[in-house]
Amino acid sequence: MPFKFYLNRLSYVFIFAIVVLACEKDNKLENEIAGIGTEVDIERFDKLFAKSSPNDLKKLQTAYPFMFSEKYSDTFWIEKMDDTLQKQLFFEVEKAFPKMDDTKQEIESLFNHLKYYFPVFNTPRIITTTSEVDYRHKVIVTDTIVVISLDTYLGSDHEFYQGIQQYIAADMNKNQIVVDIADGYAQKYIYHQQHKTLLDEMIYHGKLLYFKDIMIPFKTEAERIAYTQEQLDWAIANESYIWRYLVERELLYSTDSKLPARFIIDAPFSKFYLEEIDTQSPDKLGQYIGWQIVRAYMDQNNVSLVNMFDASTEEIFNNSKFKPRK
Repeated sequence: MPFKFYLNRLSYVFIFAIVVLACEKDNKLENEIAGIGTEVDIERFDKLFAKSSPNDLKKLQTAYPFMFSEKYSDTFWIEKMDDTLQKQLFFEVEKAFPKMDDTKQEIESLFNHLKYYFPVFNTPRIITTTSEVDYRHKVIVTDTIVVISLDTYLGSDHEFYQGIQQYIAADMNKNQIVVDIADGYAQKYIYHQQHKTLLDEMIYHGKLLYFKDIMIPFKTEAERIAYTQEQLDWAIANESYIWRYLVERELLYSTDSKLPARFIIDAPFSKFYLEEIDTQSPDKLGQYIGWQIVRAYMDQNNVSLVNMFDASTEEIFNNSKFKPRK
């Protein structure tokens, strides 16, 4: 057997052994986290309100005072109970969510991970409601309550979403509920310092996405960043080109206020201002690259999750040794 062939074969065996050991370590950790055994009860306020009569209003207000804004009188809520459009909304939510067993299981897994990494975490109440399709506030996360607007998760093709831009409606499906809750917690745990440059924005959103890597590993990478698999594949295939574009045009340290709209926030696509690229690309590619930088940083440094959250843009970028996939 040629010596070179022998070395190559040996290297493959070594790499395979490393992968197997890493998988075993990950499985052991996930089993330990699952053993925490968090249980949640999803309170279906949407069903309670839909089935209530005006005589039940005071009882509901006592049980759920935070669900009734003081800006509105009792008359407003009574009229809402009998509103035709509201009844149709309740009907569609009931049809889409007769039960929530799968979502409940995912939320419990998220909370297990939060308790493992943040022992002081207290399980909040989980309450479902409707919000007249307010897609800007699909979930609300506080220290004691998580409110889920189920009418914003009826499925991207639902008739209620016909007037909503497609790139927004694409994320309005039940698979994204736990992702949005995780994102809400990420924003609570990760300090949103004042951002001056595009790189600041990239690293901050990279931290949010890494948080989801750790807290919801049972969701796909595409789901964590709210991409389709095809969009994620495009980002991976073009990672080197995206990075080169940002570096060569000196955009990383630019303070141009238009850059977040081009590369960070939800949009139909990222804006390179190149006709052959723009309409093919997914949105928020700045978030995607920031995610890869944060991952590289955590791979290269023995740093705790909390310390990474507090690390500056410069600390993470300079010590990430980030190299895009080619």
